[in-house]
Amino acid sequence: MKIGILSRNAQLYSTRRLVEAAGERGHTAEVIDPLRCYMNITTHRPSIHYAGKNLDGFDAIIPRVGASVTFFGTAVVRQFEMMGVYCLNESVAISRSRDKLRSFQLLARKGIGLPVTGFAHSTRYTDDLIDMVGGAPLVVKLLEGTQGIGVVLAETQSAAHSVIEAFRGLEANILVQEFIKEAGGRDLRCFVIGGKVAAVMSRQGKEGEFRSNLHRGGKASIAKISPEERSTAVRAAGIMGLNVAGVDLLRSNHGPVVMEVNSSPGLEGIETASGQDIAGKVVEFIEANAAAGKTKTRGRG
Repeated sequence: MKIGILSRNAQLYSTRRLVEAAGERGHTAEVIDPLRCYMNITTHRPSIHYAGKNLDGFDAIIPRVGASVTFFGTAVVRQFEMMGVYCLNESVAISRSRDKLRSFQLLARKGIGLPVTGFAHSTRYTDDLIDMVGGAPLVVKLLEGTQGIGVVLAETQSAAHSVIEAFRGLEANILVQEFIKEAGGRDLRCFVIGGKVAAVMSRQGKEGEFRSNLHRGGKASIAKISPEERSTAVRAAGIMGLNVAGVDLLRSNHGPVVMEVNSSPGLEGIETASGQDIAGKVVEFIEANAAAGKTKTRGRG
């Protein structure tokens, strides 16, 4: 098979591992920077060009589209879908998961456990918004934030007021969420492939840090999960429409709650913690499922 990996950096651990895993299984893998692609959007023969050549002959595409290039990156994925190329995660699913508000609304509609979450445009009724999520301490999140950036813990009512008003003064879109104190700065990253949890790691934030992101100095270790947590992770990935996803859970007093569903989960932390060949499992899923024209949306939506 000829597999394209949409990634802005061929040297990233996740990208390198996917190239290696494809090669070990007798496939050819080509890393493509999505921002260097340009497209011919036409009815009969849509095409994608890259570095002066037509990108054709691909059997499958693995999107590793960063959050900062979601708009253009998903346009490239959508173009491949229009060309009938199998995409591991489809453009609609990636866009759905990247929109925190939309993803929470979709998960809530399907009964997935979530932290109590508030969203508002105006700061006129900030007190009521704060009370709605259980009062301080609470977490304020930028909708566009990633890797723990733009996430603030407001420990008092006045601090919550200040943070919310500051973000809204910058015209930033924010979510206000209950603080799951009992999680103790620890979360679970469930790596879901094809409707099954392939591996799980526990991430613990560094001393004094409530965010557990590895990019923020968190530590990863292998973890076991309950049947309820496993079911929640699989259902969350399915609701987003993602074949491969990193589902982040917190253990709360009222059961597992989903913090995020990541459409481009990193491989380094999960492979190191679990000792498993996760990149290989991703390629094996593609081997079993990739076929011309099998993309569900074919670029629609």
